[in-house]
Amino acid sequence: MATGSFHHCSSSFVLLLFLLQLLSGYGELQSNYYAESCPNAEEIIKQEVAKLYDEHGNTAISWIRNLFHDCMVQSCDASLLLESKHGNGIVSEQASSRSFGMRNFKYVTKIKEALERECPATVSCADIVALSARDSIVLLGGPRIEMRSGRRDGRESYAAVVEEFIPNHNDSMVLVLSRFESIGIDVEGTVALLGAHSVGRVHCVNLYDRLYPTVDPTLDLDYAEYLKGRCPMPDPDPKKVRYARNDKETPMVLDNMYYKHLLTHMGLLLVDQQLASYPTTAPFVEKMASDNGYFQDQFARALLTLSENNPLTGHDGEIRKDCRYINTD
Repeated sequence: MATGSFHHCSSSFVLLLFLLQLLSGYGELQSNYYAESCPNAEEIIKQEVAKLYDEHGNTAISWIRNLFHDCMVQSCDASLLLESKHGNGIVSEQASSRSFGMRNFKYVTKIKEALERECPATVSCADIVALSARDSIVLLGGPRIEMRSGRRDGRESYAAVVEEFIPNHNDSMVLVLSRFESIGIDVEGTVALLGAHSVGRVHCVNLYDRLYPTVDPTLDLDYAEYLKGRCPMPDPDPKKVRYARNDKETPMVLDNMYYKHLLTHMGLLLVDQQLASYPTTAPFVEKMASDNGYFQDQFARALLTLSENNPLTGHDGEIRKDCRYINTD
């Protein structure tokens, strides 16, 4: 080969390597993704989440549930936030029975509006979902999770397949574990993520089967009587706001009290109580019940994996102007 040809090929190869290096991080989630495009983005989200928490404490629980419901279904792309609107062809995931009891979506709009005032058309709704959950976890006494950002918003709703991805309250543990495993979350992580049930509340419609006509034998009898007081009789109207707190002792603290309750047969939902009796999950329940730091470490690890499930990045998707609707121009 002639010397000139060799140098030409060598230069081309170096250039190719350089381009590959430039592109290798492109389209991936990154730490401090908005450092240049919107330096105050994460601080704005944190401030808005704190403000809403001070005014409406339950919003913190809503943000965690938003992340779970958004990221379990296909992608962390804010598809959950899309609303049905005449002519837009969207069937909202919020209408699914799996989304029953979810609320506070209107406050996502407040966070988005604050970001739009600072940096128009820059911060995605998908990142708002993830980062608001991260900040809420801290407010609820949970761990600080170093999340990456750079998610983009999807243009599709997955309402037709929500029930395939979101586990139900009375599903078998085999099914629950397989759903989480499908997005890369192991048994230990699944047990930790269900610890989010340490906060919030459950509507009575999801408890009646454990109380009537006879009490579920896996349920502590004294606890069952308390639940009957909260849910005195089966009511066919799901809009009746009757509920029981997930945790009577520390209802607004993300801690390991959840696991302690499971060991005394005080799991609120059937899926909760199954964790304590299923052979592969029971050892993790016992360990988390005895060590809150271990629980929080595993919760942080699993939630980070969940928050990075198949995100749209790079040129995929869009940055919505309004989290409720896809862009039309």
